[in-house]
Amino acid sequence: MSGGHSSAAPKGPAARVIQAVALLVAVGLTYGATRALPEVNSSVAVIAAVGLLLLAGTLLSELLEPIGLPHLSAYLFAGILAGPYVLHLVDHDTVNRLSPINTLALALIALAGGAELKADLLRRTAKSLGYATLTQAVIVLVVSTAVFIACAPYVPFARELPFGPLFGLALLWGILSVTRSPSACLGILAQTRAKGPIAEFSLAFIMASDVVVVVMLAIGMMIARPLILPGAELSMDAFSALGHEIFGSIALGTTLGVVLAAYIRLVGRQLLLVLLALGFGFTEALRYIHFDPLLTFLSAGFFVQNFSQQGGKLLTAVERAGGVVYVVFFATAGAHLALPLLAEMWPVALTLAGARALATWGAARAGSRLAGDIPSVKKWGWSSLVSQAGLALGVATMIQRAFPAVGEGFAALAVAMVAINECVGPVLFKFALDKSGESRTDEAPRVDSELDEEEPPQVAAPEPAGPDSA
Repeated sequence: MSGGHSSAAPKGPAARVIQAVALLVAVGLTYGATRALPEVNSSVAVIAAVGLLLLAGTLLSELLEPIGLPHLSAYLFAGILAGPYVLHLVDHDTVNRLSPINTLALALIALAGGAELKADLLRRTAKSLGYATLTQAVIVLVVSTAVFIACAPYVPFARELPFGPLFGLALLWGILSVTRSPSACLGILAQTRAKGPIAEFSLAFIMASDVVVVVMLAIGMMIARPLILPGAELSMDAFSALGHEIFGSIALGTTLGVVLAAYIRLVGRQLLLVLLALGFGFTEALRYIHFDPLLTFLSAGFFVQNFSQQGGKLLTAVERAGGVVYVVFFATAGAHLALPLLAEMWPVALTLAGARALATWGAARAGSRLAGDIPSVKKWGWSSLVSQAGLALGVATMIQRAFPAVGEGFAALAVAMVAINECVGPVLFKFALDKSGESRTDEAPRVDSELDEEEPPQVAAPEPAGPDSA
């Protein structure tokens, strides 16, 4: 998926100066307008916010590119600066009204992720995927649960809890810690055009990990409910709902993939509008029938790539639709970050984030050893697994709704930890790809006509021992 713009052509000092001046002018004009006209029609404010976040994110990513900062990290920082806690160019209400863009972006990200998952890639990495799934789920869950219990005396909503409710809450925190960020992974891979074992490992595992998280969350909620809520009993109904969500999402996603493949082959026009309609309308329909949108679109993209000849055209269409959306998505995520909350809870959040990162590194090393992965994956395979974003916040919201007595504080702490991982994780992943030699930002992307005339090249096969995945 496009990262918003390409860095194929290096820019000189003059171009950087022009970009810096343009950024300052845009911010200055917006700052003056918001102070002179504080009461602006909400629709106008949303349009202005989209334009500002898009322009500021793009320009800031270009300015910070020479120091090796990932584009999406620059988008985040642009959103933080423009958001309600720093320059207040975009207020809380406007940020909330931008949520449909987030819905569209996540749908496009899932479609692109599924279309990037080629069957031969999964076959080559099956051993690594299995061991990595096992070690990441077990080690990260156990370590994060234990560290949460250890930090409980310093957590306002947990310090007075008896051990039973505390353990239930800590178990849910451990499950939240297992979540990864497909959007961050695809954003870095789009920017760097990385090809190789680490890129394959990261893509395969992260895009498949949503299923694991859904299963773990259902089981965790079932165990935690009688521990946290007085009078609640252990119920097996959660497993019925779990099966409905997983198998229903995959089945509907496969059907959507059939329809998309047929449309691209028989019609092939206005695909951009089709993707926009799916991203906005179909996502809401999926939520209404309690299906997982990420899993549904992931299945659709996987079907188009592996069971039709239209995978390359679908990826091209997603890149066209996602170029602008992607920048605004991460900039909006930055504007959403509650800096006062992070300032208040940063010691505990930093401890929990650090423990999670350490457990992730250890689990990746253990999984790579068991799978016999090649040295580059053993060394850097963990780097893509630190990032967290929308999925983690979605899990936190579900926990907040299920346990309102402690859920608000739980969600606040989750936001603080995700903020740390969201800023640090993409930098680590890009650094790993650069150090391992898999980044290919110096290559010019192929033109669309090339994608239409030929099948996209298969991912280069790694050495016999397949890369692990997280």
